[in-house]
This record gives sequence, C-alpha cells and structure tokens, in this order.
Amino acid sequence: MTSPFIQIRTAAPNTPIRALVLDSPHSGTHYPSDFDYAVALQDLRQAEDTHVDTLFSFAPSLGVTLLDALFPRSYIDLNRSSGDIDEALLSTHWPEPIQASDKARLGKGLVWRMLDDGQIIYNRMLSVDEVRYRIHTYWVPYHQALKQLLNDTYQQHQCVMHINCHSMPSIADVYSTEHPGLEHPDIVLGDRDGSTADPRITDFLRNAFSELGYTCWVNHPYKGVELVKAYSDPAQNKHSIQLEINRRLYLNEATRELLPEYRGLQTHLQQILLALDQYIHDYFIP
Repeated sequence: MTSPFIQIRTAAPNTPIRALVLDSPHSGTHYPSDFDYAVALQDLRQAEDTHVDTLFSFAPSLGVTLLDALFPRSYIDLNRSSGDIDEALLSTHWPEPIQASDKARLGKGLVWRMLDDGQIIYNRMLSVDEVRYRIHTYWVPYHQALKQLLNDTYQQHQCVMHINCHSMPSIADVYSTEHPGLEHPDIVLGDRDGSTADPRITDFLRNAFSELGYTCWVNHPYKGVELVKAYSDPAQNKHSIQLEINRRLYLNEATRELLPEYRGLQTHLQQILLALDQYIHDYFIP
C-alpha cells in the first residue's frame, strides 16, 4: 500500500477512529517528469482540484483518515476505471478490454486527451507501455490504499462512510460536463442516483449544507464516477458519496491561490463532518 505518489493522513494519536474515510484524488500538484504535455502549465492546472486536500487537512484531528494523490489528474485520472481508455491517444491498439465511459468521449478518460476548454494536451501519441506504467505506478497503489482503508474502517465499525472530495469550476466549460455554460451551485452531492449510499445520508448532507446557507444539488451535473461506484455497497453498510465544492468559495480560479474565505468554508466542513459522523453512529452503526 506504500507509494511515494500518495499521502495517507491517519487519525491523530489518542483520537477515536471514526467511521468516515475521505479521499482527494485530484488535488495533486507534482507533475511527473515523463508527462511531456504540450499545453501551458497554467492551463493544464485548470484540471486540478487545487487545495481540496488543504480544505480537509483538519480530518486527522477529528479521527478521520484522509487519502490524497500527489500527482495531477491530467496525468492519470484516479476517478476512472483502469479500462476507460481513449484509443485516440494511442500509437497502437490497446490490447486489453476497453470500457470507455462518457468521460472518455469528452476526452477525459483514464488518461486525458483534452482539457475542459478543448485544448489538446499532447502533440504526440502515447504508447501502450507508457499508459500501462501510469496505471501500475499511480492508479493501482491509490485504489489499493483506498480499498484497504475502507475495509479497515468497516471491520472496526461494521459500517463505513466514504466521502470522495472534489472541487468544480464556478461555470462549466465547453467539455467540463454534458452541460457547458452551466453555473454550478455551491455544492453538488453525487450518489449515482442512490446506488452508492443510503438516500437518507445524502438527504442529511444536503440539509446540513442548506442550513448553513449553501446551495446544494444532488446528482446534477455530477453523479459520482469510479471511486464511489467501485467500493460502495449500501446493502452491506458501505456508503460512498462524491462531494463537489464550487471553487469560487475558496479559490482564485485564475491564479489557483486560496482566498481568505477558505477558513470559513473549512470550519463549516468540519461542522458537517462531525454531524455526519454522529448521524452515522446513531442510525447506521450496529
């Protein structure tokens, strides 16, 4: 499970371990030397969920484990299946089964071909070996780590609540989603239409954000992708929700710098996670 490309922040010493696990797969900013992209770095960085790991850095002090990737999603997207291959990127045919998603058709499969604004990332074709290297060196260790953390938490509590943490642009760009130009709300919760978490948990979170003054939508325009789908099973008390936070709440979207307002948002996130933990404890832990 150990990898130099991921970070696992476990509960602080002498802190009760809660039934929550957080992960931030898209906040990495360390660009591998073999990336060899052909766009300006400042444009490539628009793909980052910059500082989402910072927003949730309080988690270990609450007894909540936080997993985050140190590399960028544009290099390899952890929120895709390993078979979500865009063959338009490759110099030769992919020799294994392909499960191309709607995201791949937007140019944002396992390895991105284009940015949200339509810029093409590479001026070259990628080899099969190059993509396989990214899968085995970056994708596999992250997924193994998340699966192990969720299993360990479940073994302790007979319940696990996974929050998959992301940020979204204030306005959807041309290829952000299937809804270009959409002005996003403050928060979007995704449970894949109730298939990855008990709907009562989703309702609890929606109400918690709304009571603090945030606009909160559910499953539109983000339902959740691979990381909530792969390891959830509500019937077995394994729940997973994707949380999207509007970047304008905490970030200068042009410079990627934190705004002073991020501390207020961070305080609210801490309140909501503590309330969620109590709700899970009261209604879902046997």
